[in-house]
Amino acid sequence: MLEYEFETVPCRLDGGFASKAFGAAGIETQGHREALCRRAADGWRYAGCIPRLQRSEGYIETIDLIFEREIPGE
Repeated sequence: MLEYEFETVPCRLDGGFASKAFGAAGIETQGHREALCRRAADGWRYAGCIPRLQRSEGYIETIDLIFEREIPGE
């Protein structure tokens, strides 16, 4: 049987080259790589992500990273 845990990761609006050249803003996550490496070291496997908080304009403020692993002893 599998167990799941979620870790919330913030996103920020990036006003870099794309926003200046094309009038669009990019979204950049913060801390996702560290979370993936830390969880993998603890035996978790990355299973996906879902938006956790999204503004009415479509801007995603936070996402949940989903991790899974076999329940020990089962």
